[in-house]
Order: sequence, then C-alpha cells, then structure tokens
Amino acid sequence: MAQIRRRVAAIVVCVGLTHVVTAQTPTYPAGRSLTLQVLLDRAGFSPGEIDGGVGQNTQRAIEAFQVAHELPPTSLMDEGTWKALGGAVADDVLVRYTITSKDVEGPFVEHIPQDMMEKSHLPTLGYTSLVEALAEKFHAKPALLRSLNPRVVWVIGDEILVPHVLRGESQPDSNELKKSAPGATPKSTGPVTVIVSKEKSTLTVHNAEGKVILHAPVTSGSEHDSLPLGEWKVTGIQKDPTFYYNPLLFWDGNPAHAKAKIPAGPNNPVGVVWIDISKEHYGLHGTPEPGRIGYAQSHGCVRLTNWDAQRVAALVKPGTLVVFR
Repeated sequence: MAQIRRRVAAIVVCVGLTHVVTAQTPTYPAGRSLTLQVLLDRAGFSPGEIDGGVGQNTQRAIEAFQVAHELPPTSLMDEGTWKALGGAVADDVLVRYTITSKDVEGPFVEHIPQDMMEKSHLPTLGYTSLVEALAEKFHAKPALLRSLNPRVVWVIGDEILVPHVLRGESQPDSNELKKSAPGATPKSTGPVTVIVSKEKSTLTVHNAEGKVILHAPVTSGSEHDSLPLGEWKVTGIQKDPTFYYNPLLFWDGNPAHAKAKIPAGPNNPVGVVWIDISKEHYGLHGTPEPGRIGYAQSHGCVRLTNWDAQRVAALVKPGTLVVFR
C-alpha cells in the first residue's frame, strides 16, 4: 500500500509542456524519408512520430544507429547507413491493413478539454477518433495516415495503407501483417540499463554488454523542473495509469483548481504506461501528444510516445538501473 501511495504521488507531478523548439533539417526524396523513418523504427531506433519528414528526432535516431553499428556519426542518411538499415531492398515499408470491429469499438471521446478539472469529469480519456487510434497503433502522425488514404471512409472493412512497424502476431485480422514481425520490442536475455540524456533529449536501453537495444526521443525537464541527474532504479510499472492532479505541485498550476482524479486512457497526461523510479515524484511515461516529444519541455519527468514507453516497459523491471545525465 505504501508503494502504491508513493506511485500516486509521483504520477501527480509529471505533466505539462512549456515551449516548443525547432531545428533545421536536411531534405531527402519524399518516399525515402518515410522509408527511413519506418526502417529506423523497426531497428529499434525510434524517430518518434512517423511523419514522412526528417526532423531532429529522426536525425538523432540516425546518429544513434550509426554509432551502434560503428558507422561515421553524421546524423545524415549516407549510403553506408542506408545499406545497413536495409533501405536498398525494403519493399514492404507500407502494407495494407483492414479496419476491424475492434478498431472502431473505442471508447472514443469527441473532445479532450485542456482544463484538468474538466478532464476529471470524463469517464475515460480515450482517442478522439479512429484515425488518431490507428495512427498511434502504427506510430504515425494522423495527417500522414490521412494523406496515405485520401479516399477512405474509415469504417469496418476499409483497407488502408499503414507504416509496417508492428509485430505480425499483434494483428490477427490482417493477413499482410502476419507475414513478418518488424518493430518488435528488442529482446534482452539479461539485465539492462536505461540512460536518459538531458542534452540530446534521448533515452537508450543498453544490454549487459553495453550494446544499445532501444533508442527513443524524449521530453525531459525544464528551467522550472530540471531533470534530476544521477542514478535511480525502477520500482514498479503501471499500465493505463490514473493521473492524480494536485495544482499545488506545479509551478504553473491554476490556484483556482482543486485536487482531481484524471481517468486513464491514451490521452491521459501520462499516457498508457508509468514506470516508477526511486527518485520520489519522478518516472518514465507516455504522452497524449506524441508529435511534441523531443520538441518541448516537461515538469521534470521523462516523457516518450506511448509506443516507445511500452517498449521500455517491456524491457525493464523493478531494480533496473536508470541513469539521468
């Protein structure tokens, strides 16, 4: 019970974004950029939300892949890196997926309010649309999914083009996706270490030999709530967490607000999974805004896309070392 109370207190303080930052990006042929992002995602070097572009999250994923494969760390997609990723022979970057009854059953929420008190009155913080749900399922920006499927009505039985990032066994209703299993959570047969870089806004999971088996962009800390540098340990993992809001614990909290219980769901302030650590009030967690990961700041915790947070959760356990540096 004491551990549950501590986890609830921790989840309270790890929400919020302040400002968005931008960076110059290189350009590649449109089809190659999308292929690049999908192949990086498959290899365990997440570009964050797949949008068909090459922003700073994708550049950092390229560099991390290059370092892990002993290639020159240029952050650019040179031919050696393209070959190592399998880009020259990639012919299944997009696959056809049939929308199922499970996809459309929801529950969906027509509108997610910004106000925390209004959020607390909702029964769930589910997806706002089928497109949003499917976009997250395939690690994509909703606008990209719509652009790939301009004539789709988005009902049961519609066949859509999606980035081929998921494990085949997770899609029992799609024959195309049964054929292979890209995008699987990397396997580890021994202890792992999680390292979060404040400077690079990245998280890496290393196996016992020091090899990077997962890389992902993160949002961590701000000028008001800095990332607590040091070594910590995982103390627990909670899926579909409820968010306990206390305005007194936020530097920008609304003094007119009261404490509130925010329901679970993918649009919950901490997403679909919370990884508790030994530093009180801090953890690793998902987000309702995958497009802002790596481009904004948080209230001190380490925020990932929901799918990357799930990948991390599958690799760690109580006692796993977590290093903030």
